Amino acid sequence: MRRFFAPQESFYDKTVALDADETRHLRDVLRLKIGDEVSVFDGAGKEFACTINEIGKKETVLAVTGAIEPSSPESPFAITIAATVLNGEKYDLIVQKAVELGVTKLIPLITIRCDVKQKDAARRLERWRRIAMEATKQTGRAKLMEITEPAAFDKLLGELNGENAILFSERDGVDFSTITADKKITALYGPKGGWDDVELKMAAEHDINIVTLGGRTLRAETAAIAITAILQHRFGDLN
Repeated sequence: MRRFFAPQESFYDKTVALDADETRHLRDVLRLKIGDEVSVFDGAGKEFACTINEIGKKETVLAVTGAIEPSSPESPFAITIAATVLNGEKYDLIVQKAVELGVTKLIPLITIRCDVKQKDAARRLERWRRIAMEATKQTGRAKLMEITEPAAFDKLLGELNGENAILFSERDGVDFSTITADKKITALYGPKGGWDDVELKMAAEHDINIVTLGGRTLRAETAAIAITAILQHRFGDLN
């Protein structure tokens, strides 16, 4: 069944309205017609079977016929990843794969060795959210991964307030086996040049677990994806 997204406020009196972008995809790309059956998820975890009633230029109205179970249930492991912003399409890849791996929240992180300024990262926020929405449609999730405003490293540490958090570093860390299981965790990933000494010291002062994985050298985008998969395998439902 073809899947579409509509926010909760678009549902009203057993109908739901698709916006202009979703309408264009339904009408011009998929070439669906009145009477065709589709599914619509609301981004908050619910999905519905629907029938197309009206197709306009900027809006499509569908009749909601009933609630259905999303094909990909949410992981019981609430994982937030704070990944340092990278140039170009590398960060797009992290966003897409984070959705596929069941990440709950993504925080675009600005660090000392980050190649992207915070104001420039903010301009890419809507792009990342569109990528996340498309990945959600493709993976069968019904809950959108939250993507926050870009956050400075020091500010984020102050906001964690004792939450269970792990900072992955190529040096100065303990073995991963020392980390205990938890159903809620924040994972911090550094830039391609690695963490600065000042940041490692700040993390230690905020009681953040610093973990080093073996002796392999991974690209920043590879590390973010691979380690997220390891976390889901260890604490989540990928086991």
